Amino acid sequence: MSKESKRREALIYHAKPQPGKIKIVPTKRYATQRDLALAYSPGVAEPCLEIEKDKKNVYKYTAKGNMVAVITNGTAVLGLGDIGPEAAKPVMEGKSLLFKIFADIDGIDIELDTKDVDKFIETVKTIAPTFGGINLEDIKAPEAFEIERRLKEELDIPVMHDDQHGTAIISAAALLNALEIANKKIEEVKIVISGAGAAAVSCTRLYKAFGAKPENIVMLDSKGVIRKDRGHLSVEKLEFATDRKIDTLEEAMKNADVFIGLSIADIVSPEMLNSMAKNPIVFAMANPNPEIDYDLAVATRKDIIMATGRSDHPNQVNNVLGFPFIFRGALDVRATKINEAMKMAAVKALAALAKEPVPEQVNITYGETRLTFGREYIIPKPFDPRLIGEIPPAVAKAAMESGVATEPIKDWEVYKEELLQRLGNDNKVVRFLHDRAKANPKRVVFAEADHLDVLKAAQIVYDEGIAVPILLGHKETILELKEEIEFDAEVMIIDPKTDDYKEEKELYAKKYWKLRKRKGVTLYDAQKKIRERNYYAAMMVNEGDADAMISGYSRSYPTVLKPILELIGKAKGVFKAATMNVMITERGPIFLADTAINVEPNAKELAKIAQMTSTVVKMFGFEPVIAMLSYTNFGSSNNEKAVKVKEAVSYLHRYFPDIVVDGELQSDFALNSEMLRKNFPFSKLSGRKVNTLIFPNLDAANITYKLIKELNKADSIGPIMLGMQKPAHVIQLGARVEEMVNMAAVAVVDAQEKEKRENAKKRQV
Repeated sequence: MSKESKRREALIYHAKPQPGKIKIVPTKRYATQRDLALAYSPGVAEPCLEIEKDKKNVYKYTAKGNMVAVITNGTAVLGLGDIGPEAAKPVMEGKSLLFKIFADIDGIDIELDTKDVDKFIETVKTIAPTFGGINLEDIKAPEAFEIERRLKEELDIPVMHDDQHGTAIISAAALLNALEIANKKIEEVKIVISGAGAAAVSCTRLYKAFGAKPENIVMLDSKGVIRKDRGHLSVEKLEFATDRKIDTLEEAMKNADVFIGLSIADIVSPEMLNSMAKNPIVFAMANPNPEIDYDLAVATRKDIIMATGRSDHPNQVNNVLGFPFIFRGALDVRATKINEAMKMAAVKALAALAKEPVPEQVNITYGETRLTFGREYIIPKPFDPRLIGEIPPAVAKAAMESGVATEPIKDWEVYKEELLQRLGNDNKVVRFLHDRAKANPKRVVFAEADHLDVLKAAQIVYDEGIAVPILLGHKETILELKEEIEFDAEVMIIDPKTDDYKEEKELYAKKYWKLRKRKGVTLYDAQKKIRERNYYAAMMVNEGDADAMISGYSRSYPTVLKPILELIGKAKGVFKAATMNVMITERGPIFLADTAINVEPNAKELAKIAQMTSTVVKMFGFEPVIAMLSYTNFGSSNNEKAVKVKEAVSYLHRYFPDIVVDGELQSDFALNSEMLRKNFPFSKLSGRKVNTLIFPNLDAANITYKLIKELNKADSIGPIMLGMQKPAHVIQLGARVEEMVNMAAVAVVDAQEKEKRENAKKRQV
């Protein structure tokens, strides 16, 4: 994708379907006049009076306790500099979005049109009663230091300037672990800090809090080494000025144990790296390009322990590991401030988490066989689901122990469970799917690539590294559309109706005839069918010329499904294929089956659908907890429709005892764990969160998933084909671009899984 295309895509993302990235959503009923009378006048007077009696009641009756203001004046925005408050707003909205998706905190962005420190502070103090916490962002130094210091002193809610403390907390956790691996002590190591801005000052202060000695620290700014004999030093720079008679980074790096880069790209040379002590620790955190290229650094020193700010290298120092969870812990105990004890607790919790066994979901997300504590894994990954269960409790405990918590937590187990429930899902499952696909991209045939939206999906798949697209359709149309959307990558384009790829067509036709000659297909029929794109795509997958296919954008489901079933066929042991949809809901992903193929499955077929679905749920990184649905609960009806569900459950309990499944069960009992526990405590699902629903027939499944999709505006991935010998997936007629991209990622992951199973069989042989 060209630079202009990427620019346009970013602008469209922020502008459509409505401007911005966040909105306000009501949390109470508002359907009736009675609801509105309670929400506003006269009912609203009652909580107002209660808050007047005791200001603490504002946390009981309003959203204050879960709201954080994300505040800037736009003077130091990312790498863009002083671009002003309006131009900073997209970044602040983005920060608010991260608060929500990682810690379920309502971030509200506020941009102040002032560079006057006193006016900035007075404005924040004036609006502070609205919020449970203040996140300062993108404010230039040295003003940022004074603003944060005074607000912390003058407000009774948590205040943190993330640009300073976020990087400090994450890098400190990484440093503690790196020192352990290098077998070095923090109080003995020589540390070079390149950069003297807000982040560098905060990092260095935190390292000192963990034991780093001032005499072992050398800090540099754009003028060189900050020495005590240099004139006109700010208070912050004077704090870290050295007595050593050195002037340059090259001199400072000699025999240094640790390099912390918070400056600019490419200022560290291989020679400087070689001059460092044994097992050097290098955190090159300039973005987007580090102080020394990662590949160059690891090639220069085999004993290096390296971290960057980039996601495409090991050990990413990413602020999202810190600020959402630190504020979560602070808000949950109504802390009056975020103090050093709380920051240090976050550091220790992050460092400790990196040493714990990594969940398989995290390994899969990052395309790793097995992440383990070591040189290439010294800090948890940003999408580690354990973060919300570990960091906030550590921060909350520190707040309580240091005396700044006003609402202490009494039951830590209950609190941790509440935190995990906050995870919900937003679109984590989509990120997981895309990341896993990118780890090992496969060749995916887009059988209708002469449609604009299909081609757009193929372009995204290519640009994001999800798959290698193969485009089928009218070649001239595809080329025209490629030019229109600036899809200039060289990818394979095949028009099955032309005489191109003549040898392949003849081979495919003969193979097709061989497969179907006893089912009424002549060689002439086969040659004719192969000129149809879905038959051609299926044969490409069948013959290993592609790894997967997706189709269905412009044709009915049965029309597209027929060639797939005829040519690719079902996997060994599967007597009926089925489909599953993943619904992205507020309670997390819900897996529904069968949503597209089996009209009225019998008991054994239902059991097989459940078993195949459980396998795919695991492919998504979740442990399946399956409810077999009916209009009745546990034998309360002898109708044959209910009995078949009961028999399917019995079959699963007998032959697949490891699958957590139960029924027959009504959908509300399946999804409401409290109702289920009270009424059916004997159920295997009691005390568990159901994430997979198997429906008794196609009517129920198809209607349900489309209702959820339209009424709740829930994203859907699917229908995902289950039980096929090779990866082939049929999208819904008129699917959106995003849906096709997700299905392409599913096809890639499906191909990865099938390849893994084939390799395992070969090893056994």
